[in-house]
Amino acid sequence: MDDDSLRQVRRFNRTVTRHIGALDDDYLGSGRPLGEARLLFEVGQDGATVRDLRSRLALDSGYISRMLRALEAQKLTVSRPDTSDGRVRRVTLTAKGKRLWQSLDRRSEDFAASLLAPLPASQRERLLKAMAEVERCLRASAVTIDVADPSSREARACLEAYFAELNARFDDGFDPERTVSAHPEELVPPLGCFLVARLDGEAVGCGALKIHRGGWGEIKRMWVAPFARGLGIAQRLLDSLEVRAVTAGVDVLRLDTNRSLAQARKLYARNGYVEIAPYNANPYADYWFEKRGLRRGQDRP
Repeated sequence: MDDDSLRQVRRFNRTVTRHIGALDDDYLGSGRPLGEARLLFEVGQDGATVRDLRSRLALDSGYISRMLRALEAQKLTVSRPDTSDGRVRRVTLTAKGKRLWQSLDRRSEDFAASLLAPLPASQRERLLKAMAEVERCLRASAVTIDVADPSSREARACLEAYFAELNARFDDGFDPERTVSAHPEELVPPLGCFLVARLDGEAVGCGALKIHRGGWGEIKRMWVAPFARGLGIAQRLLDSLEVRAVTAGVDVLRLDTNRSLAQARKLYARNGYVEIAPYNANPYADYWFEKRGLRRGQDRP
């Protein structure tokens, strides 16, 4: 990373923290710092589990526990075992906490208006577009991609959502038992791997590599949750699978796809996959693709 890029990020961080009052112990006149105010806001009118709060705010469990104790001491929140799972604590606002939450909500609206009001319409539009783009890119940078157990609960949840989407999109529906196999035991080393993409701790995508006899690999189970699309997750999953294929000694990758998945075909085409004759009898496939020379491509500077 070049020095100019790092300086720009740090300058942006300083500007934002100053303007939003992150350094103030009296955020929006609430009598507490931004961290406590944000935690109170996340608890919300409906309450939230401590587990969900940790996940949403990406906070250390000790730190969030201290803040929750502070809010309880101020009689703003109460914590009880969750009715659906006694092992989990659920935090809710007291009547006093709800009044403060409503006050914070109004003040937050006023603060947002105060940022926009001094600007002419053209600059307001530029700022709002820039904010939306920064938010999108920050969300993208928060995505992690890791190897996962294809039999795990989150892997199964991804696959069930993937199969349900295919069933809705394909003209004749989709039955995973009729397609080419990609069973969990086929997607673990040395036979392959299964990747899960996570955003804020939630699984939002998956992809798999299946290595066939003869040394060629196959891309399987590529899926990204609809709400997480547009963040470049599919590209990162494909890149990660290619790297792992090369590490496993694979030089040729193949895949098949359905005619209804136009965006998937575009993804593969721009990554050097070329259309080939059918290499399997998948009843749901309309297109077959192949990419050769993976190891040579990975050796390039």
